[in-house]
Amino acid sequence: MPDARPNILLLMSDQHNPHVIGCAGDDVVQTPALDALASNGVTFSQTYCNHPLCGPSRMSFMTGRYSSDTDVWTNSCPLSSDVPTFAHHLAAAGYETTLCGRMHFIGPDQRHGFGQRLIGDVNSNLVPEPIMRAQGQYLYSLQHAGAGRTGYLSYDEAVTDRCVEYLRDRCDGRPMLLTVGLYQPHCPFICPRDLFDYYYDRVEVPVLPPGYLESLHPAMRQWRERRGVDEATDENMRTSRAGYYGLVTFLDRCIGRITEALAAAQMNENTVVIYTSDHGDMAGEHCMWWKSSFYEGSLGVPLIASWPQRYACGITVNRPCSLIDIAPTLLEIADAQPLNLPRGNSLVPFLEGAPADSVDWPDTVLADRAGAWQDPVARMFRRGPWKMTCHHGYDRVQLFNPEGRYVQKFLGDASLSKVSREYMLTNASPNRMRDMADLEPQKYLRRPTSVVVDGEGTMFVADNGSYRLQVYRKEAIRLTSEQFAPPRRAPTLQQE
Repeated sequence: MPDARPNILLLMSDQHNPHVIGCAGDDVVQTPALDALASNGVTFSQTYCNHPLCGPSRMSFMTGRYSSDTDVWTNSCPLSSDVPTFAHHLAAAGYETTLCGRMHFIGPDQRHGFGQRLIGDVNSNLVPEPIMRAQGQYLYSLQHAGAGRTGYLSYDEAVTDRCVEYLRDRCDGRPMLLTVGLYQPHCPFICPRDLFDYYYDRVEVPVLPPGYLESLHPAMRQWRERRGVDEATDENMRTSRAGYYGLVTFLDRCIGRITEALAAAQMNENTVVIYTSDHGDMAGEHCMWWKSSFYEGSLGVPLIASWPQRYACGITVNRPCSLIDIAPTLLEIADAQPLNLPRGNSLVPFLEGAPADSVDWPDTVLADRAGAWQDPVARMFRRGPWKMTCHHGYDRVQLFNPEGRYVQKFLGDASLSKVSREYMLTNASPNRMRDMADLEPQKYLRRPTSVVVDGEGTMFVADNGSYRLQVYRKEAIRLTSEQFAPPRRAPTLQQE
């Protein structure tokens, strides 16, 4: 008897700002394929990654778990092969699991549960050294944007071609999971000439509000200084934005070819199509670029799911969610065994058209940043309409209402305790988040932790068991080496 479970086409791009899509309200960018997907599906407008860096974010996506669970903190950290992924679970449930393209696996295990991989990952050998440097997070990237052709564009074309062939020739009787990893619109911001010329005069040059830099949290001022973004000229900004928008349209064309091949293979009526990205790119918002920050353009990601024969069409869900929610969603769609100790929740109730405010949903998102590019270790909490960012080494936090992208308040020590205890504890679900202001190290240090200790005796603890960030100061709590065991592997703090 034929298997009635749906196929799954899972599309993941790299560094796509969630605001730079036509269906998200951008009236400049041309994204007809993604817009069509949204009109025939459900858009999650408040979706975040759980670590604004490629490798750690993707491993959270694959496993449904945080960096503090997977021990993947930088782009150089491998995911242990004994950590189950949604690919393992779907294969065990009888799906043909296929990966084509990018997923940023590190080490000898290049499948992590996928039964086959049609094309391997992108690498720096595709481009000459000057272009390779332009994919980094510094001023050079903005100074070397423009019109042209890179090996990264050829890579995405090759991935797309192979997916089209696979869908055309596939004859396996099992339900399909095809996961497609595309590199665009990751920097370098170099796109084909026709797209660059189209966008050059249409994009706006971003301008900061008066007093913005003076009011910035000191950690973010240093973020800007390290990368040199405030040295960028208006021409750098316009050229980079035109290049980025051109790459988004290039990406959209690749996605359009894949979804057209799905329809040509007469598989579209029984296939769930999901699109997302590993993290965003500031793309000029706040006059910033790239990833590695907790602003909406960097931490936010697009998320669209479409299966018109079964799911709601043309609706937008505004409840906060994140990439760790995708794994449990896939497993419920496939009627597969759920993950052990999942951190995320299934989005299926939203897909099936339940009113968003009627779904029992935690409205809570957690994200980490391990400290690449000499940035301080940091953590972000989003709960309901509020978002709080804590930077290691700073007594003040950032508090945002994400509906206003430039609204930020800095709170001192006393207020931090109040926000932590009254807001985070009162409003957070107890099984999702613990009180980060609780200073009882003996209670928590028995659990697996990731620890950074600075020269001043401040210990930063990312607690794997309670989703919390603890900051212990030696003046408040005296810790000896007998009171805690070193972690299996502390975060490697290195430049990306």
